[in-house]
Amino acid sequence: MSIKIKAVTDDNRTAILALHVSENQISYIESTKACLEDAKECHYYKPVGLYYEGDLVGFAMYGLFPEYDEDNKNGRVWLDRFFIDEHYQGKGLGKKMLKALIQHLAELYKCKRIYLSIFENNIHALRLYQRFGFQFNGELDFSGEKVMVKEL
Repeated sequence: MSIKIKAVTDDNRTAILALHVSENQISYIESTKACLEDAKECHYYKPVGLYYEGDLVGFAMYGLFPEYDEDNKNGRVWLDRFFIDEHYQGKGLGKKMLKALIQHLAELYKCKRIYLSIFENNIHALRLYQRFGFQFNGELDFSGEKVMVKEL
């Protein structure tokens, strides 16, 4: 099984921009176009393409944000955006990619925790994150989504 997490570059930007979720998921996550615009405005964001067996199957955006909390003086590692393209959903790739992303972030940032935020009614994503040990921590992000954290 070959999984690659590749930065967005001029070589893959068009393919990244073509990724999208299904109609009933649009309200839960920004488009890749919006994500790439956010990444231009905020240098903490690292947008990446998710590849399985050589095919671009999804998108993620993460980063180390310099928020202070008692346990992590360097900031918080956020898995800010994550989705599998509509055409590749239902094949177990969400689990495979999330596992790879967690390992990638742990190695890249040497962090103790990974944070994300979610609309609680996004049941499929919520179950996936809970399966990987993410739990609500009682916080809300700036857009009112509930914050989840995974202890590593």
